[in-house]
Amino acid sequence: MPSDDILLETEEKMEKTLRKVEEDFQGVRTGKASASLVENLRVEAYGSTMRLKELAGITAPEPRLLVVQPWDATTVDPVRKALEESQLGITPQVDGKIIRLPIPQLSEERRRDLIKLIGKLAEDGRVALRHERRHGLEALKKEQKDGKMTEDDLSTGEKE
Repeated sequence: MPSDDILLETEEKMEKTLRKVEEDFQGVRTGKASASLVENLRVEAYGSTMRLKELAGITAPEPRLLVVQPWDATTVDPVRKALEESQLGITPQVDGKIIRLPIPQLSEERRRDLIKLIGKLAEDGRVALRHERRHGLEALKKEQKDGKMTEDDLSTGEKE
């Protein structure tokens, strides 16, 4: 595999890792209602696992309230169950076909927990990026060892 292909593949994997970390950060509940808190929540519906945003409309009519409106009335119960089982610490209130999620004020203890959680998510992201970079460097070194790349190409690839 040429060094350009290895570099492109490594870059794509690193970008994918960054997108995942960004998605994880968006799922952290702060004091403000945001659709990104719940939109990627996994829901068991129609015999498979789907994201909440594929099953319902999510709005924030007030700063401390999220409203989830499943498009199909049969999915109200699975959506409620997924919201209850999530790690958000929010109790859903079902009102017919509408699910309301009141966002409580953050306590001091919850703020400390959020700081720890964000630190852990950031560290996990850094570790994943290091792993992808190391994997790419190992592939470059293997190419050089197999005689498919010169030492100059290897050092250029390592810098990139």
